[in-house]
Amino acid sequence: MLDTSLNFLRTLVNTPSPVGHETRGQRVWLDYAGQFADETFSDAYGNCVAVLNKGGGPRIMLAAHADEIAMAVNFIDDHGFIYVRKMGGIDAAITKAQRIVIHTRGGAVKGVVGNVAPHLTKQEGDPKPPKIHDLFIDIGVGSRKEAEKFVRVGDPITLADEFDILRGDLAVGRAFDNRIGTFAVAETLRLLKESKVKLNTEVCAVSNVQEEVGLLGARQIAYSLKPDIALVVDVTHATDYPTVNKAQHGDINVGKGPAITHGGCNHPDIVARLEEVAAKKKIPLQHEAMSSTSGTDTDVIFWTRGGIASALISLPDRYMHSPVEVVSLKDLEMIPQLMAAFVQSLKKDEQFKVKI
Repeated sequence: MLDTSLNFLRTLVNTPSPVGHETRGQRVWLDYAGQFADETFSDAYGNCVAVLNKGGGPRIMLAAHADEIAMAVNFIDDHGFIYVRKMGGIDAAITKAQRIVIHTRGGAVKGVVGNVAPHLTKQEGDPKPPKIHDLFIDIGVGSRKEAEKFVRVGDPITLADEFDILRGDLAVGRAFDNRIGTFAVAETLRLLKESKVKLNTEVCAVSNVQEEVGLLGARQIAYSLKPDIALVVDVTHATDYPTVNKAQHGDINVGKGPAITHGGCNHPDIVARLEEVAAKKKIPLQHEAMSSTSGTDTDVIFWTRGGIASALISLPDRYMHSPVEVVSLKDLEMIPQLMAAFVQSLKKDEQFKVKI
């Protein structure tokens, strides 16, 4: 990976972008993607778009969500301890005893999620996992009045963990779900801009908001952009570690390439083209099946307006929705290469329609 690309990824991951409060991360993304675009813009709720080859056809949207799971200040007790509400799929059990940052109007406030020592607890039978309302945060104050000098109800909270290289091409960090996606669509724009291949298409790279609480930003921007085609990038569950049932969850491995999904919202002709392009580029692909939904923005993009021909490309991710997500940077690099090659394969005004 280029040093500039790796630095962009590191900055993007390390910049907090809690769901509903994505502005800081979106600024980082726009500043980078804008270098390779003819124009950039954002909408009412902060969905960001970088456009290349404006006026071309078909119009393709390359989309990924910018937000990360988070918590919010919900209540402050008389002693200054803070209780929280979750925003997205926070796991209360692994959030205990973590360092956190509360993002306030006055700046970052450090804190820790309290954890009662086992010496002070007495439980009969197997301990029950905590609920989100059981968690409390200590910011080092002694009263509610003192705490309210720094924080208020509604302030978002993220874990303090940051990007690091685990070993070789394996990286670890929080919020790879889905900073890797917004990284990939921006890198696709870079590859297309730097390529000598003439584009037929208008390319709209999108970093959309509020996926973790209902796929909301993708609905907004897909409706307003009116793309003909959409490729969505997100993470998927790697199943190559202990206790995961592959018969139930599939066989997806970190380090063996990106995954494409078959069925449902994934247009069969788009999937076939991705497979064709990947074979030509010698990009290994892994395969996933879906039932009723994919659990990603693809679910809402594909039925927008009269239906948008869409497909999902996923990065295998161990330990998703935790502060120690693990991904392969080599797998990640393949995704913009695949998407760029797909875009370059499109003929002028080409449309994808299921043949009956």
